[in-house]
Amino acid sequence: MAYVSKEQIERAKEWDLLTYLQHVEPYELVKCSRNAYATRSHGSLKISNGKWFWWSRGFGGRSALDYLIKVRGISLPEAVLHINEQASLSLSPVSQVIQEVIAAVPFELPEAYETSSRVVAYLRGRGIAREVLEACLQTGRLYESRNYHNAVFVGFDEQGVPRYAAIRGTTSTRYMGEVPGSDKRYAFSLPAVENSAELHLFESAIDLLSYCTFMLLRGKHWRQIHLLSLAGIHRPAENKDESALPAALLSYLDRHSEVKRLVLHLDNDEPGRLAAEMIEQQLAQSYLLKNELPVQKDVNEDLMAYKKQREFPAR
Repeated sequence: MAYVSKEQIERAKEWDLLTYLQHVEPYELVKCSRNAYATRSHGSLKISNGKWFWWSRGFGGRSALDYLIKVRGISLPEAVLHINEQASLSLSPVSQVIQEVIAAVPFELPEAYETSSRVVAYLRGRGIAREVLEACLQTGRLYESRNYHNAVFVGFDEQGVPRYAAIRGTTSTRYMGEVPGSDKRYAFSLPAVENSAELHLFESAIDLLSYCTFMLLRGKHWRQIHLLSLAGIHRPAENKDESALPAALLSYLDRHSEVKRLVLHLDNDEPGRLAAEMIEQQLAQSYLLKNELPVQKDVNEDLMAYKKQREFPAR
């Protein structure tokens, strides 16, 4: 274990959390008011007046050092060396500029079409059960946009306010994107109807709905577990311990402290496998983890292969 002197510790304590995040992780900051911020990874962690407090966990601190140790779980020597190294780089704060850009792009859902018949037809063609689609349509998690007739997958915050939307084209172009201003912390999800200790993770909303269909076909209760789309993944850093976990995952775990077990269904390709390894490496000490790698490239392809096999069984 690295050794750090008292002087190094005192120097590291000089950085408050806001200053640290402005210099090192500006993408983590979300401006709540003139003098208050939250973090993207933990929506209930608030920063103001030189202090921070994680309301959902009931503790806080003043310095960035406190934050790295108490929230990130980094050891004291490693946190001290990391902070002092970043301080020595003398980076210019850019958070204010980024936040102003984010604030300048208001989130607004696309206008809905009178029906969702094209979206239903498209997703039924992808093998997804009508019962699953109806549940999403009735709760506003899925609808058809007036322009272009895209499928819109909506994510909500704790108050039931739409904060995220993924778009999937239903025509031959198969457009994929997100509504400008979307907050990935609130990516598309289907929370359990009752408290559940199990959370299943997917790269996309279609994979999530495909898994619901799998459960339905096998006579299982798909509304009794938490299901979350990560709104895509990024390729982890070479050192997976230094990679940032998906904001959607961190935020969901922050809001659902009852979750104790994670089941991964990420794509069976190199980025998906690496992302699954990174999640396992960082969360294995805090959660029970199981990696259910799809046989095909993704869960939807598994579903289509399964239904085709049932329709035309091997002789």
